[in-house]
Amino acid sequence: MTLLAFGINHNTAPLAIRERVAFAPEQVAEALHLARRQAGLAEVTILSTCNRTEIYASSQGEPQALFDWLVEHTAISAADLEHCFYCYRDEEAVRHMMKVAGGLDSLVLGEPQILGQMKSAFAVARDAGTIGGELLGAFQQVFGIAKRVRTETAIGENPVSVAYAAVTLAQQIFSNLKQDTALLIGAGETIELVARHLAEQGIKKMIVANRTLDRAQRLAREFLGDAILLSDIPEHLHRADIVISSTASQLPLLGKGAVESALKKRKHKPMFMLDIAVPRDIEAQVGELDDVYLYTVDDLHAVIDENKKSRVAAADKAEDIIEEGVEQYRRHTRALNAVATIKAYRSKAESLRDAELVKAQRLLESGADASQVLQQFARNLTNKLIHTPTATLKDASANGRTELIQVAQELFDLSTDDIEKSESE
Repeated sequence: MTLLAFGINHNTAPLAIRERVAFAPEQVAEALHLARRQAGLAEVTILSTCNRTEIYASSQGEPQALFDWLVEHTAISAADLEHCFYCYRDEEAVRHMMKVAGGLDSLVLGEPQILGQMKSAFAVARDAGTIGGELLGAFQQVFGIAKRVRTETAIGENPVSVAYAAVTLAQQIFSNLKQDTALLIGAGETIELVARHLAEQGIKKMIVANRTLDRAQRLAREFLGDAILLSDIPEHLHRADIVISSTASQLPLLGKGAVESALKKRKHKPMFMLDIAVPRDIEAQVGELDDVYLYTVDDLHAVIDENKKSRVAAADKAEDIIEEGVEQYRRHTRALNAVATIKAYRSKAESLRDAELVKAQRLLESGADASQVLQQFARNLTNKLIHTPTATLKDASANGRTELIQVAQELFDLSTDDIEKSESE
């Protein structure tokens, strides 16, 4: 079996490509079963976030089958995917997974959300029954190393995340957020973090819009804000100086017409709009309007690059921890490779023992001397256990295969004194 890490991310593909390969949460379980069946995978997990879509799989086949499946089941073409995908195997796949989980491969270096997203992806695949021993072992190693990165380095100490960068960017447009109202579209983890950062900056008012009112109310209540349904956004949009959207919708929620109407009611007072959803929640044409500052998740790079500087030193230590993790995985994998051989060797030895034991029991039942029976049992068992290794070593010596003899000395724990003693006898 080969372990694969296959996908695209913010480093290899722009938003316009990434949103065509994104899987909505409600699509993932079905996609896992389709990928396993149609791409010939033994095990599979899908991680889909605003910055990446990655497939972790165990397979005996070639990655081309996974490539073809992704083209068939998403909106991307083979030509576009060819220019932006990556595929890692075995140890390189585990190294990549550890970097992702540890936040070293994130748009925001060291951001903590990705570990939770990866754990969620693992849980979905486990519940769907598409994870077996190989991926289970890999994820256990990955999560353990990610925890070490968090606890043993300072990579996650500063409040740097997509949500933090979003609020920082808003402050560049509106220097005093205490006079502004923010409309937050969605009620997931990212929007919750945005709400917390806005509250810390003293935002005047928050409005939370979500597909289900109950979830919007829970978040709005925490920050003394208002809760509305997505369908109510056109009625309240004119109230918002800041609009930040992050949902799992497969279609845009805000179009040019709705924003134009809001601007008229606002008498063309500027609006800052940040769309951090993939696929996008806000139509790109909205950016053509005067008095609208529309940004996407890719526009956060400049803000985030500044914040990365404080985490670079910590990242170096994190890389060392990851290399230790890869070495642990390498040793674990090598040990597993010997399991079948060990089991077969033990089974063969037990068969020889059982056969000799039957003979010894028959002799005892016939009245033979117990001491002689035990001696014969020990002698016969010893001869049968060492017969094949002895014949193989003699043949190796005759053919000049000294490396096999050296391995045998290590395998049977034979010291130099043991060998010299046997030569003198």
